[in-house]
Amino acid sequence: MIAPLQLLWGYYMRWTVRWPALAAFVPFLPLIALWSLIVSLGVFPRAFLPGPLDVLSKGWALLYKGILTDYLADSLARLAVGAAAGMAIAIPLGVFIGLNRRAYEISWPILLFFQAIGDIAWLPILLVWFGFGLTTMTFVIVYTVLFPVVLNTVLGIRTVKPELRRAAQSLGASRTRILFEVMLPGALPNIITGLRNGLGYGWRALIAAEIIVGTSGIGFLMFDARRAGSVEEIVVGMIVLGVLWYIVDSWLLAPIERATGQRWGLVTT
Repeated sequence: MIAPLQLLWGYYMRWTVRWPALAAFVPFLPLIALWSLIVSLGVFPRAFLPGPLDVLSKGWALLYKGILTDYLADSLARLAVGAAAGMAIAIPLGVFIGLNRRAYEISWPILLFFQAIGDIAWLPILLVWFGFGLTTMTFVIVYTVLFPVVLNTVLGIRTVKPELRRAAQSLGASRTRILFEVMLPGALPNIITGLRNGLGYGWRALIAAEIIVGTSGIGFLMFDARRAGSVEEIVVGMIVLGVLWYIVDSWLLAPIERATGQRWGLVTT
């Protein structure tokens, strides 16, 4: 019994080395099998829990009609705009607070206070201020991305070893060179971690905002399917959200985070 398992494991390891995407897909096979078994046994009515093939068929229909691609493009565009604005504000602000002791003492309690107020908690007042539209969703994304990036940037700046700064000063480096060649590179791993967390939170906030105030996007697709009772469409949206974020996080953000950590000696290969 052990020998066949070892043989299968050996094949699995070789296949995943050749096709890394396989390593991400295979762990879901037991979950899909369990899902199919529950549906086939009729534990829940099929209208409440469709099978994998039903969801796949609905997903293909939405893709063929162009609905899925259009809504996904809308969500990604909103995330890109909101995340870019949040990072453009958060990184300079975090650097300033991290370098200035008085600014840190004054602003740190304020940052923690507003970080504790969830993005969804802002929606009622944002609807009063801006109504149902792009401004409300953009504000939610910027707000959600802002605080993880600011807090991690401040942490990164304040944890750069003083010896590095003094060494640069002793060599005649100006404040500008110290900032760009010592402080920012030293804080970069923390900044990347903040960006990774902030984008993850921003993605979830966007979907919640689209459900409540959107007229397009994956969140709206899922919420609108509720009116028609299309559980297949809701599950398609959930799968798209999970797969897309897995691709972005695992294939883009995580490698950048590891690379910066290895570059500046925080982790080793």
